[in-house]
Amino acid sequence: MISIQSEDFDSGAEYAALRDSGAGTGAIATFTGLVRDSGDTQGVSGLFLEHYPGMTEQVIAGLIEEASQRWDVRKARVIHRVGRLLLQEQIVFVGVCSAHRGDAFAACEFIMDALKTSAPFWKKELSESGEHWVEQKASDVARGEAWEADHR
Repeated sequence: MISIQSEDFDSGAEYAALRDSGAGTGAIATFTGLVRDSGDTQGVSGLFLEHYPGMTEQVIAGLIEEASQRWDVRKARVIHRVGRLLLQEQIVFVGVCSAHRGDAFAACEFIMDALKTSAPFWKKELSESGEHWVEQKASDVARGEAWEADHR
């Protein structure tokens, strides 16, 4: 399931929902991203995130499908927040259920890495010195390329 929302989420409730994925599930891997005080600029006081409605959900569904083809994914959950977010607020949740931990870890990491480079989100850092649109980081692109190279 995929949710793009401005409201916060309860990661504990999301984990509990993933536990109900069936008797064959032996592992759940989750990732929760938070707003931090540094990025491209220092003294970040918050973020503003925008997305391309409709397309964003399609891209994320494709990432989950790709993960499901590569690993044993029983259930996956992605939540990404948009709008204005303050320091230490939750931005993203990725959860994956599998029969085994290796598949759960790999699929969760793949989905999160791919979100950074494939999903149509735009992030603006907010600080006392003004606003700054964040460019895609070379390290994120390299991680995405590594997943592609691994799949060939």
